[in-house]
Amino acid sequence: MPSNKKEGIMYGLFMCFGMVLIMSFYNTALHGFSTITVWSAMIQFVITFIVAFIVEGFVEPRARKLALSLPYDKSKEINFIVAMAFCMVPMMVLIMSVYGLALSSLLVGIEGSIFIAYLKTVGLNVIVALPSQLLIVGPISRRLLAKYSKPSSRKQELNV
Repeated sequence: MPSNKKEGIMYGLFMCFGMVLIMSFYNTALHGFSTITVWSAMIQFVITFIVAFIVEGFVEPRARKLALSLPYDKSKEINFIVAMAFCMVPMMVLIMSVYGLALSSLLVGIEGSIFIAYLKTVGLNVIVALPSQLLIVGPISRRLLAKYSKPSSRKQELNV
């Protein structure tokens, strides 16, 4: 887990990249691969990544505060990781589903009620986002953070 601002930004970048990659692929599969080109997929990925990273900057402090207020054994890091995922993912899904619905309405249109379409989008996204976060993106992001942040920390300790 991140221990300073620089590590927090790195970790956020890793998380956003992985989650946007998985969720973009999943949502494209839901709407059909035939409607998208490689170039448009890349452009959508970059824009979605930027939006998700900005949203993550607003959501993370609130999710952290909520996760720390929950009653669980805080001496075990895994408990905090799970609590954060259960606080962060629903918030991100609620916000990013608005973005996804707007994007979908621009590209393919929305049939029926926008509220029903939003509820459907949230439901479909949360069933993939939470397991992806807990089982794939979270562990990979923590491993990457450990790999790329610890050597620089050790180097600073040796110079002191």
